[in-house]
Amino acid sequence: MTFKKPTEKKIFIKGSTDDVAVPFRELTLSNDEKILLSTVEGSDPNAKAMPKIRAPWIASRGNSKEKTQLDYAKAGIITKEMEYAAIRESYKYGSDMPFTAEDVAKEVAAGRAVIPCNVNHPECEPMVIGKKFSVKVNANIGASAVSSGYDEEIAKLHQSLKFGADTVMDLSTGDGILELREAILRASPVPIGTVPVYEALERVHGDTSLLTWEVFRQVVLDQARQGVDYFTIHAGLREYLMPYAAKRVLGIVSRGGSIMASVMLRHDAENLAYDHFDELMEICREYDVALSLGDGLRPGGICDACDKAQYGELEEIGKLALRCRENGVQCFIEGPGHVPLNRVYENQDLEEKYCHDAPFYTLGPLVTDIAPGQDHITSAIGGALIAYRGTSMLCYVTPSEHLALPTAEDVKQGLITFKLAAHAADLGKGLPGAQLRDDAMSRARVEFRWYDQFALSLDPEHAYQVWKAQMPDECAHEPSFCSMCGPRFCPMRLNRRIKAKYDK
Repeated sequence: MTFKKPTEKKIFIKGSTDDVAVPFRELTLSNDEKILLSTVEGSDPNAKAMPKIRAPWIASRGNSKEKTQLDYAKAGIITKEMEYAAIRESYKYGSDMPFTAEDVAKEVAAGRAVIPCNVNHPECEPMVIGKKFSVKVNANIGASAVSSGYDEEIAKLHQSLKFGADTVMDLSTGDGILELREAILRASPVPIGTVPVYEALERVHGDTSLLTWEVFRQVVLDQARQGVDYFTIHAGLREYLMPYAAKRVLGIVSRGGSIMASVMLRHDAENLAYDHFDELMEICREYDVALSLGDGLRPGGICDACDKAQYGELEEIGKLALRCRENGVQCFIEGPGHVPLNRVYENQDLEEKYCHDAPFYTLGPLVTDIAPGQDHITSAIGGALIAYRGTSMLCYVTPSEHLALPTAEDVKQGLITFKLAAHAADLGKGLPGAQLRDDAMSRARVEFRWYDQFALSLDPEHAYQVWKAQMPDECAHEPSFCSMCGPRFCPMRLNRRIKAKYDK
């Protein structure tokens, strides 16, 4: 007996002009059913440099007084980035344009959504982060002084894109940061974020007493000119909040937050990013770099969750978010961290209240502390809940969290786990078309179309290997049972008899 296997090809959905062409994967199942799937891999998954698709768009705007996507949205101008993002959002689940460019512009203008796309990263394929749209997932990569290097991090970038990272943060430390980031930017069709204080500390050889505003500013300017799409800046970690952090069991666990706190202690001064926030905004507006207002006081354990330090910083960040909106700078808000299950919704609700509905970007939250090696699972539980409540983007956690620098396999496992959490939230939110893939999977299961099931999964090769491992032979045909129930106890067979009698 022969059967058709599913096939896949890349297609492009065009906008109002030919230079707006959004890539998707068109999956044709064995029964000729077609499913459209989102892709973030760009035109060539292994290319060292992606096409500069936005270069003509940026050039056509010339020296416009509007500098950022927020500026354009507030002025009522629809950019090609907005149109591109609307098409990508609408067809992510194969639905026919439930979102228009005007919808995207409205959310951006209100500060409820951002389109991170530095004018010097023309390779970036626009996407939108906001509560109204699908939940996005960020992947962290980056070399350290003791582990990994150039080739490994580029491989992690490609792994991230393969498994659907909507944005990637380069958190590299050690030597060669500039060259590595340049390679990542040129090879990435998704927005790239950084934490500039890491490089600033490298430039002063790890001595926080030498880390001044002038050093920090130069790093921010250099990275903006290079093409970084968003910066995590821990400007809400105010001096008056330090005593509250000191009372914690784990203190300050954010790497960026701890650096800022150390500089404050060394100089006996206020946070330099807070003191010079206007200058930071000037740089970000010039290059359209979005600010990810960092949670330097996020809790590092359940014991420290939801305390005065965390929520005090959140209130400060909310004030900074308003300043960003007033100055045409796109911004979103970073969140915890370790939070017990019963307080996950509270964190989303307070973020919306304090930060005026700016998009929330959370690390998890991790809902228990007892799972080293499986913290991608503990955090995805909290991530699915908070995303359903309204969080716009989840920062993945890998099995290496709290233990080691993630490997390429850790990147894969973290992304798959968090894409599942994000998709579960999209289903719960009732996004148009979100259930199409799930329904196609159900039909494939009831009809024993195994290869269609593999193709519809987030990791087709893994699904195939699990199925194949316990089947009696190479299965040149598709058996109407699996190894769990076998042919005699398969409920799907029983269901066929029930349907034959009652579903007429």
